[in-house]
Amino acid sequence: MVMLQNGWVPKLKKGAAPLYLAIANAIADDIAIGQLAAEQRLPPQRKLAALLGIDFTTVARAYTEAQRRGLVDSVVGRGTFVCGRRRPRIPRVFEGRPNVDMSMNMPPEPVSEELQELMQAGFAGVAGKIRDLLRYQDFGGSPQDREAGALWLRRRGMAVDHERLLVVAGAQCALLAVLTTLAASGSVICCEELTYPGLLALAGPLGIRLVGLPMDGEGIDAVAFAAACAQYAPKALYCNPTLLNPTTAVISQARRQALVEVARHYGVPIIEDDAYGFLPRMTPPAMASIGADVTFYIAGLAKCVGAGLRIAYLVAPDAQYASRLASALRATTVMASPITAALATRWIRDGTADLALNAIRKESMARQKLAARILPVGSYVSKPEAFHLWVSLPPPWERAAFAAHMQSSGIWVVASDAFSVSTQPPEAVRVCIGGVAHREDIQHALEIMANALRSVPLPAPAVV
Repeated sequence: MVMLQNGWVPKLKKGAAPLYLAIANAIADDIAIGQLAAEQRLPPQRKLAALLGIDFTTVARAYTEAQRRGLVDSVVGRGTFVCGRRRPRIPRVFEGRPNVDMSMNMPPEPVSEELQELMQAGFAGVAGKIRDLLRYQDFGGSPQDREAGALWLRRRGMAVDHERLLVVAGAQCALLAVLTTLAASGSVICCEELTYPGLLALAGPLGIRLVGLPMDGEGIDAVAFAAACAQYAPKALYCNPTLLNPTTAVISQARRQALVEVARHYGVPIIEDDAYGFLPRMTPPAMASIGADVTFYIAGLAKCVGAGLRIAYLVAPDAQYASRLASALRATTVMASPITAALATRWIRDGTADLALNAIRKESMARQKLAARILPVGSYVSKPEAFHLWVSLPPPWERAAFAAHMQSSGIWVVASDAFSVSTQPPEAVRVCIGGVAHREDIQHALEIMANALRSVPLPAPAVV
């Protein structure tokens, strides 16, 4: 057998199955007898797979299993090393659970100790007012919380009157309030042909029909929107104009202006879901800053500060609409949690929210560099500050088979069916590179994905 550069090759016991466990067991055995020393680098996964004549995925799973046991650790850009006494490791996942969940579109969690301390201080500060915060508050948020919301929205170039702004228990709650205010059962709402799954989830129970609009390099086709207005008389246009979930598309400033003009002409309001608008350092202005008179604007903190911070700011075109939205919110959620709203207000005012946003940007950009280095060129689209990828599958891969293959390797992704409105879903998947996973876990998952994208899927077993 040809030896690798570091002289180590796993001694696999005959009949051992599955193979990835046999490799992990060999690592454990060789550490026990001193064949593998602390801090020794293991062979690169792809080279070991070629030497053993097995699939790369098998070796990747073996290294992950060894890492789960605390035998080895991965260092981004350097490789996998045998753990020493100075590097104890606690498994990050329980056995039987997926190794890396890339299905939930969450921001990467900041790891800065300084930022963690500031966030903890924010909690402590809020706790000092706990008696007041356990009482019912003003519907739509206290004056202090609305003022903080207006201050936060200035980062998107918006100057908002407080009477048009409502503090809401998350963006999904805000979207529900807008939909129930604008559209009765049987109504039509236009949106991107590939759109946010949360809109699909709400439209069904509300009896709303969604009409998907085609997109080009600048965003939603304004001519198609005008044609849909004439044909369907929609109650609104929903859009996620910056870092669209799922494709990361960004509507250009010129196209935003064109869409606003069509909306004004036909009297069709725009629902702008600006969930990701704060992430890019350079991005077109919010549509609400171009057409405040026709736009319902939603900006949550979940994607730019933390997924568990269920606070969003909802801006209506005028005070009358804000009053109607407040009634809808009162019927469904009564009010946003005063404790959570107070925490968001404190973090916005003392700069903690900005530090969290910058940390999310920085980590997202680092993970994007990993994706660019590991995945095949041209296999996906994304943006530097985004924490999700839109991966196009090469033939003969089909989206369901690819998602199932990834899940069998302990990685969850989302097939395009979850986002499709009215067209045949493309052979593509959305991949989140944020969430609670560590950067080395993301690297491991991307390497498995890259190998799958370069491989031909195995045929389905014959039915007998």
